[in-house]
Amino acid sequence: MRKISMRQAVNEALHIAFNSDERIFTIGEDIAVYGGQLRCSYDLLDHFGAERVRDTPISETGIVGAGVGAALIGLRPIVELSYIDFIGTCFDQIMNQAAKIRYMYGGAVNIPLVIRTEGGAGLGNGAQHSQSLEAILSHIPGIRVLMPSNAYDAKGLLLRAIRDNNPVVFIEHKALYKVKCEVPEEAYECDYTCDIKREGKDITIVAYSAMVNQALKAAEQLVQENIDVEIVDVRSLEPLDTETIVKSVQKTGRAVVVHEACRKGGFGAEIASQIQEAAWESLKAPVLRVGAPNVPVPFAPVLEKLFVPNDENIIGAVKECLNQ
Repeated sequence: MRKISMRQAVNEALHIAFNSDERIFTIGEDIAVYGGQLRCSYDLLDHFGAERVRDTPISETGIVGAGVGAALIGLRPIVELSYIDFIGTCFDQIMNQAAKIRYMYGGAVNIPLVIRTEGGAGLGNGAQHSQSLEAILSHIPGIRVLMPSNAYDAKGLLLRAIRDNNPVVFIEHKALYKVKCEVPEEAYECDYTCDIKREGKDITIVAYSAMVNQALKAAEQLVQENIDVEIVDVRSLEPLDTETIVKSVQKTGRAVVVHEACRKGGFGAEIASQIQEAAWESLKAPVLRVGAPNVPVPFAPVLEKLFVPNDENIIGAVKECLNQ
C-alpha cells in the first residue's frame, strides 16, 4: 500500500469531502492562494473555486463566527485557525455559540462545523505558536475534540468529523505533517474510539497525537529489556472512549498516561482519574503521568527540546511504575 504524509492525507480527505457534498466549503487566513499556514489546502482553490475556498481577514472571531452562522443555515463549513494558540480571540464563538446552540434549541438545529487547527511544539515557533490547549476545549460540553497521531487516522477522522452534525475541533500536530504511513486511496472513516497501536501484557501507555509515536519508540526499547508495553491511542478526547482504556489497564494492571501539554491540569489527569475510578481493583501501582513542565514553550531550540516529553521520559515513567 502507498505511504503518504499526514499533510497529504488531510488534503485527500478534503478533496473527498468537497466532491461528495456541495454544501461543504472552507474559509481561513491565506488558505486559498497560498494554501494555508498548515499547507493542507494547497490545491483546493484550483479544483473547487473561490466560492468554496475563501481567504479571510486576520480575524479568528470572524472566521469561527461565520462558520457558526453558515452551519446554522444548512451549510457544512470547515474553518481553519492557523494555530490553536489563537482560540483565545474566538473563544466566545466556540464556547458560548458553537458548543451551546444545539443544546439550547433542544436539538432542533445542527452545527456541522469543523474547526481545523494545529498545535504542539518542537519546531521553534515560540511560546505563542506552540501550545497544547486541548484540555481547555475538552472541558466544554457540546464540542468534539479529535487529535490524530498519524496520516491514516487523520484522513479517517477528518472524514468522520465533516459528516458529524456537532461542532468538531480537529487538532493536527505540526510536527506530524511530514510523517508518512500507509493510507488507502479510497474514502473511509475512523470511529471516535481509542485504537490499540501495540498490544502488550506488562503495562499500558495511554497517549495521543505526537506522543503516540514517542510511546512506540519507548516500547521498541523496552522490549529489549523484556518489558511488554501496550499502547492505547486516544484519537478522540471528546467523546472519550474510556472503555478501551480501562480494559487495557485491567489486563496489564499498570498505566502511564502521556501527553505533550503541561502536566499540571492536562487532559492526562482526566484519563488517570477515569482509570483510578474504573480499574481500581486491577491496579498494581498508581497511575503515573508524563507531560511538559508548567512553563511557556521556550523558543531556544535546546530548551524546547527539554520541554517536549520524549521516549526517554516515557521509559523512565514505565520503569518507575513497574518498580512500585
